[in-house]
Amino acid sequence: MENDTRAELVCNETDAWDWIYTMQPAYMSVICFLGVVGNSFVLCVFCVQKRHSSVADIYLSNLAVADLLMVSCLPFWVATIINEFHWTFGEPMCQIVSIVIGMNYYCSVLFLTLVSVDRYLILTRPLSQGRTRRACWARGICFSIWVVGIFLSLPAILFRSVRFLPDLGINACYLVYPHEGWRLRYNITITIVCFLIPVPIVSFCSYHITKVIRSSQKLRQGRGGSVERKAAYLVLVVLAVFFLCWLPYHILIFLDTLDYYRVIDGCTWAYVLDIGTQLATYLGYSNSSLNPFLYVIVGKHFKQRAREALRLVLCKKKKQWRRSRLSNTILILTKQTESTNI
Repeated sequence: MENDTRAELVCNETDAWDWIYTMQPAYMSVICFLGVVGNSFVLCVFCVQKRHSSVADIYLSNLAVADLLMVSCLPFWVATIINEFHWTFGEPMCQIVSIVIGMNYYCSVLFLTLVSVDRYLILTRPLSQGRTRRACWARGICFSIWVVGIFLSLPAILFRSVRFLPDLGINACYLVYPHEGWRLRYNITITIVCFLIPVPIVSFCSYHITKVIRSSQKLRQGRGGSVERKAAYLVLVVLAVFFLCWLPYHILIFLDTLDYYRVIDGCTWAYVLDIGTQLATYLGYSNSSLNPFLYVIVGKHFKQRAREALRLVLCKKKKQWRRSRLSNTILILTKQTESTNI
């Protein structure tokens, strides 16, 4: 009976891994395409209207940059999976791709936390902004977050390498810790930085944002208040989708920590953690391609800005076309005058 159960478990595990292996390239290709198109569009809108950018726009544009960098690295893994995990891009690219993907998560969480704090200050303390609302301060904070994200992703450079696996006959790009304690450090770091610190802050801000939106008559009647209310709704939706996409990953990180301390053990748990971590990671990656569409669907203010940006681009092209046409006309008239004089 035990042999039959083990055989069934191995069979189910093999079938599950085959299904994940088959779906990986297609799923990540879709995420990559949508993420590149969507985040590029968001960045174009923010860049065209750079003079009118608010502090929240600076934070959201940096979030779009982080998402765009992450989805731009996925084609390397798609090609590797199709090539049966044989890495053909060299060790430097192995480290760069890994550090960019790891950095994206840290930076995304911190940028979203800043956006929620900014909306909270705008709605609840509009007269106490001072220097914290200046764009130069926002850019300095964003630069600091990028530095922190790179620092926290350093293990990808230190321990990620390309090594030949004789059993499989491939050169694999994988992470090898010097000892198991590094695995625990990673779990603790990502739990503290990306969950224990931001979640209470975001929850506090979101609660008060929701409270102000429901109770303030000024936000419902005034035109400016309406814009702020729409921006606050957009922030709440983006935050909710982010945590829904990444919460399963944190749950599995917690289970992996329990497995490290032997609180949970056995083949079944190892199977659940392996399969679950893969699925949770892909669900988290999808968040980078969802954010731009949330701006368009929920953010009515963003849609208005996108239309204005499109008008500006079309007006510039129209002016360039008129100038080129006028210069061509002048050139033709000049040539005709010269031929007449001759």
